[in-house]
Formats: sequence, structure tokens, C-alpha cells
Amino acid sequence: QVQLVESGGGLVQPGGSLKLSCTGSGTVFNVYVMGWYRQAPGKQRELVATITRSGVANYLDSVKGRFTISRDNARNTIDLQMNNLKPEDTAVYYCYAENVFTRNAYWGRGTQVTASS
Repeated sequence: QVQLVESGGGLVQPGGSLKLSCTGSGTVFNVYVMGWYRQAPGKQRELVATITRSGVANYLDSVKGRFTISRDNARNTIDLQMNNLKPEDTAVYYCYAENVFTRNAYWGRGTQVTASS
């Protein structure tokens, strides 16, 4: 069974930084495209960043230049480095994995990120 667990969320002031991590178990990450979604209260869940098996990253326009996604397949982890956080970044952030062969998708339980004064 595939399990994804996020960590690293918290409360920071606008302009601050956080690093989120997602650790997987029950599978090997080298067959998955990975990503981070976020959902703010009353809002639709949106895709923040993805990273392919070869390390090609794509980002939501509003986070480009501020967020960096990375992966370490050997350790079954992906990270999201978030710099210059803004209040609009406040949301629950979810780790996402999709098997590129079966298209089965898996979600973490989420970690809260709050950027507020």
C-alpha cells in the first residue's frame, strides 16, 4: 500500500520561508510523477508544482520564482522549498503521486501552511 506523509508546515510571517517534505512508503518513487497541491478554506484545490521522474519541474504561475520542488528517489522523498511566502499561499498543502504506468494516484493527508502577520 502506498502512503505519503507530509511535514514541515507551520506559521510564518509574510516574506518568510518554509520547506515541506513528503516521505513515501510502500512503493518506489522512480515510477511516479510527484507534485504538491494546496487548498485554502472555501477554495478549490489547485496544483502548485510537479516534478517528473527525470526532474523536470513545472509551477503554478503565482509561485514561480519563489517555490522550488525537488525529489530524491533513493530516499523516497520530495520537498517543496517555499520562499517569500505571501498571505495568499496560506493553505493545506498535499503531496501527490501518480504512477506513470497505471495512472493510479495517491494523496498525503496534508500539512498546514500559514503566512500571516
